[in-house]
Amino acid sequence: MDTFTALDFETASGYRNSICQVGLVRMENGIIVKEINILVQPPDNYYWSRFTDIHGITAKDTANAAKFDQVWCQIAPYIENQNVIAHNGFGFDFPVLAKTLEYYNIPISNYNKFCTYKIYKKNLAKLCEEHNILLNHHDALSDARACAELYFRHLNRNKR
Repeated sequence: MDTFTALDFETASGYRNSICQVGLVRMENGIIVKEINILVQPPDNYYWSRFTDIHGITAKDTANAAKFDQVWCQIAPYIENQNVIAHNGFGFDFPVLAKTLEYYNIPISNYNKFCTYKIYKKNLAKLCEEHNILLNHHDALSDARACAELYFRHLNRNKR
């Protein structure tokens, strides 16, 4: 379990298939070996203002961005048949991925799912404050980095 992918999505609306940003961090033996940060054009480039208020991404930002089916090939190798970590993954990120893959008629990938919210039972901002981890909350890459660090610390705590 020393190799895993931390993943975070930001969405443009309450629709689970409305990914507008992907943040992905690949960690191998405690070292970040890959980071991916991609703006994605959600279906119809449609945004709810309250979501933009949360993450700051607008329709203008993603007007010329690739759609999810065009970026899947960049992130799939880090998800398919891998150990994937997300904060509140079962409540948000994993269903968002499933609904988005379904929307684009992409076969749903097999992967092992782990959730740092289930492990720590606290929200990401609070955990980062407690563990002195830098966080630009609701930036998908920053959230994925924080999640990777928290999961790595969890693994090391259990090795002692």
